[in-house]
Order: sequence, then C-alpha cells, then structure tokens
Amino acid sequence: MELSEADPKGLIRESFKIDGITTEECRSIFMDWALSLDPGMDANEAMRTVLAAYQAPPEHPMTRVLEEGLTRESGPPMRRGGWRARRP
Repeated sequence: MELSEADPKGLIRESFKIDGITTEECRSIFMDWALSLDPGMDANEAMRTVLAAYQAPPEHPMTRVLEEGLTRESGPPMRRGGWRARRP
C-alpha cells in the first residue's frame, strides 16, 4: 500500500510532529484519519503502513493508539437489535 493512500491527509504524520500531544488527542486524530480512508480500504494494512513509514517511536501516544487499533478484533458488523430481532 502506498503511503499516500494510507495517510491521505497527512494526519498521522503531523500527529508525530506535535510535542506534548496526549493520548486523547491522538484518538481524536485517529478517528478523523480512519474516516478519511477510502471505502473498502484495509485499515489494518494502512495502520501497518504508517507505523513503518513514519518509524513511529514506541513511546509516542499515536504509536500506542495505532497498535491498539491493530490488536482489536475487527469483523463484519453485527446486528444488535431492531424490529427484525424482535419478530417472533
């Protein structure tokens, strides 16, 4: 995957440049980044791409946020309820 596809707005790149950034701010940036990915793009591959390309320092909060994203199980969305779930 190309870096320009993995970080189209440069949000992750810029987050690594911010001194004193907090984990909460990184989570907010991460959400904006995730929403900026093209539909159908593999987010896990994009996370691995930016971690490798930016040589993410292990102590940086954005590195931890990205690593958390990689360790979470992601599967197809599951239905949680609604009128179909209540039908006899």
